[in-house]
Amino acid sequence: MNLFLGIDVGSVSTNLALLDSNNQILSRQYLRTQGQPIKAVQEGLSQLAIDLPGKASIGGVGVTGSARNLVGVAIGADVVKNEITAHAIAADLFVPEVQTVLEIGGQDSKIIILRHGVVVDFAMNTVCAAGTGSFLDHQAARLGIPIEDFGVLAAKSKHPAHIAGRCSVFAESDMVHKQQMGYGLEDIISGLCEALVRNYLNNVGKGKEILAPVVFQGGVAANAGIQAAFEKALGLEVIIPEHYDVMGAIGAAVLSRLAMQERKVPCSKFRGFALSELDYETGTFQCDGCPNICEIVNLLLDGELLARWGGRCGKWDELTTEAGQNVRQ
Repeated sequence: MNLFLGIDVGSVSTNLALLDSNNQILSRQYLRTQGQPIKAVQEGLSQLAIDLPGKASIGGVGVTGSARNLVGVAIGADVVKNEITAHAIAADLFVPEVQTVLEIGGQDSKIIILRHGVVVDFAMNTVCAAGTGSFLDHQAARLGIPIEDFGVLAAKSKHPAHIAGRCSVFAESDMVHKQQMGYGLEDIISGLCEALVRNYLNNVGKGKEILAPVVFQGGVAANAGIQAAFEKALGLEVIIPEHYDVMGAIGAAVLSRLAMQERKVPCSKFRGFALSELDYETGTFQCDGCPNICEIVNLLLDGELLARWGGRCGKWDELTTEAGQNVRQ
């Protein structure tokens, strides 16, 4: 039985999903990256190995996320794709007629517009913290309440406070001001959820034709207060799929299966679950061959050069290819 592995490596979380050839999810992992993407992937692989059926083998591996290139080289990925493609194909898998995907993660957010299963437009926000999960986590800690309780408290609000949401600094100072004015905690939290949604729609969703069905995914989709704020602002039902938090990994796994079928390659380049016990190291140096002064990244596996990248001119590409072949041999 061939299984397909998808990995989504972000700045906050690292997610893994194991699918069969019918896109059924056999196992999944949601882990904190904690600034160590390869280590997080190794931990996830060790957990997935426990759930691996006895006679199963990995038929393809797909990687996405901000650290996709690094992890793709480290594990021997067959497909390395951007987050837009991975999230879109996962949303279409669970909601076949989806036309709008709202995705909010820990450090960034994105909107994907699909028509007839094809991505026709998208936008990302990687700059403003006010529209991300990290901002909500910070405010929950400041208010002294678990982030899991945000949705429950927001639902109790009768008169949400108007929070300035165009900037995380302004939003926080406005929250303090509303507390000093005597607003209740429920109204402040509900107002904060509405502020985040307003920020998202005014920045990421600006100029986009948002049509139903609308799918909301990413870690922040666990927050019922944000879902309610989106439905209020859009006047549409917002669907949260069962595996909302690992959709990128699911999409990457599906993409790996499709790619392997198209190539008709007999086996995957995956280095195996044993790589969870190998010693990976990264290092950098500056290339002074031209005025660009590129920062070159080295990836070593058990002390041997596995890959090298970071140059603009392609000077180091040949070394990367040779190093990868040497290690595989």
